[in-house]
Amino acid sequence: MHTFTRPEVWHPALISLIVTAILTPIVAWVARRTGMVAAPKKDRWHSKPTALLGGTAIFISVTTVALLAHDVPSDLTHAILPASALLFILGLVDDIRNLKPYQKLVGQIIAASIVVYAGLVLPWTSSGLFNSAITVFWLVGITNALNMLDNMDGLAAGVAAIASVFLAVNFFSLGQVVEGTVIAILAASLCGFLIYNSQPASIFMGDCGSMFIGFFLASTALLTTTSGRTRSFLPVIAVPVLTLVIPIFDTTFVTLLRKLSGRSASQGGRDHTSHRLVALGLSERRAVWLLYALAAISGFLSTQVRQWALYESVVAILGFTIVLTLTGAYLAGVKVYPANSDLTNRPIASFLVDLSHKRRVFETLLDAGLIVIAYYAAWSLRFGRMDPTDPNCMMMIRTLPIIVGIKAGVFLATGVYRGLWRYTSVHDLVGVAKSTVIASAATTVTILLTFRTFDFAREVFFLDVLLLLMLMTISRVTFRVARRLLAAPRTIEGRPVVIYGAGDAGELLLRELFNNPDLGYQPVAMLDDDPKKIGKVVHGLRVYAGPSLSEVCEDLGVQEVLVSTSKLRESRRRAVIDECDTIGIPLRQMRIELTPMNAWDRDPLAQDEPSISLPEPRLAVRAHGSTYVVDASAILRKAKHFDSSS
Repeated sequence: MHTFTRPEVWHPALISLIVTAILTPIVAWVARRTGMVAAPKKDRWHSKPTALLGGTAIFISVTTVALLAHDVPSDLTHAILPASALLFILGLVDDIRNLKPYQKLVGQIIAASIVVYAGLVLPWTSSGLFNSAITVFWLVGITNALNMLDNMDGLAAGVAAIASVFLAVNFFSLGQVVEGTVIAILAASLCGFLIYNSQPASIFMGDCGSMFIGFFLASTALLTTTSGRTRSFLPVIAVPVLTLVIPIFDTTFVTLLRKLSGRSASQGGRDHTSHRLVALGLSERRAVWLLYALAAISGFLSTQVRQWALYESVVAILGFTIVLTLTGAYLAGVKVYPANSDLTNRPIASFLVDLSHKRRVFETLLDAGLIVIAYYAAWSLRFGRMDPTDPNCMMMIRTLPIIVGIKAGVFLATGVYRGLWRYTSVHDLVGVAKSTVIASAATTVTILLTFRTFDFAREVFFLDVLLLLMLMTISRVTFRVARRLLAAPRTIEGRPVVIYGAGDAGELLLRELFNNPDLGYQPVAMLDDDPKKIGKVVHGLRVYAGPSLSEVCEDLGVQEVLVSTSKLRESRRRAVIDECDTIGIPLRQMRIELTPMNAWDRDPLAQDEPSISLPEPRLAVRAHGSTYVVDASAILRKAKHFDSSS
């Protein structure tokens, strides 16, 4: 993009960055002097009083530089900038006086009406009235989405900056240099603000900043739909949505889960995607950067949907949607609400949240999407980019319903949907592989019998099997891998303990302690007598030599030793007990017990037939030296009794 190197583009952006970087500390000083600070609250993330009104520096920088840098189009001067300024003032009043939600909503609708009246609408349907209604919803929704995303240091400003960059790229690719320059000015201003807003933040943008930025981004995104080169239906929809997908995703996610848990959607809380990522073990900075990465991926897709063929764009967007769906499904399982309002206490909400873990509808729909992606990718790898009029492309489209239907049926029949993703094992993956091969063989035979005159490329079937197996394997292990990557074992609160025994039993005990924090143990190390295991790492814990028990306990502040193995030699077992007694540390041994829960306790090896209770006859027994003689008449009486009872 040589447009970025033009002075009339990067000069204003650089000036905007410098102006914001200079104004922001001044605004922070004024905010602290006037008491405009955000005090820490139970439902807020920050832990110290932080200056507000950072959006003032952004607003002044963007509007001043944009108006002075270029002959700004009338859409910007007559609609977008005035409406955005209105929302800046509305947000500023809210920062000072705390407006009610409905009051802010009215102001947002008024600002959106100004933009729609100027003729800037989303041309998603053939109805002008319906398009206007959708546009108002879009403008109001994105404004509030970015406002809700402002829940962690640097998150909203960073995501907005990334969205601005890719929106500018879209403008430049369409030849809209002035529009691209204006949005680049916003991106640069946000970068200047991030100098002070990144973790740990010294100033927040406040509602005046988030509402201005959100509305300005949402309204300028409408300008990409007015170019004559964007008549394709998919880019018209995809470009604005993909550019701002992270605010949309976070707001939809939080709103849905709050409603399901019986909470107000406008109620603040630590239940956003960023908060849940931190709850899973990521640091605050890494959680923000992960969301930055997702914003960059979606922004890149927004720039490519204009260049790629329709089918390539659909597959790419579908794949990214699956990634977001998996992310949302996993994060929904993180408990962030009090026990009395948790989602699991509500049957319908529990069903929806647990859909990705236990319910087969989600897995079936996901697999259907993976089948489509794998099949399309196989054709693309074999034949390259295909035009919709190409015979190969037409055959792919024609056979796709057969592929999806047969493979979904085979997956159901072979038991692919019986397992739980979080417990996926090698055995499950082998079953998936078998089912994939069987499904591919069944579709191959069906297609060859149906299209006998078509010279079907065998490479497509081979590639389809490999790609589908890879995608299904990734989908099955995603949750288990995420639990390992995002887990933070050392953040578990409890007594520091060391596990003696790094074998299978030790790994089992370690996982139980990680998954069950109510036990009150925090594993810090493992010990083992096997020299081959010394220095290895098991689930993030180092394995030390068994004889170094005292040193490990002293260095790591261990308060208890848990023995996981039952195979300790008696001499070593005695030595461990003596060593723990010497240093004064409790010693426990793991033992798995099967405890009876009712009175029906019978031998599992006994036959199913109920036992027959017979009266015990009195046998006359007399001793004759060393020999015991039984009265024969008693034996006969017992035999007669048994015959009569049977």
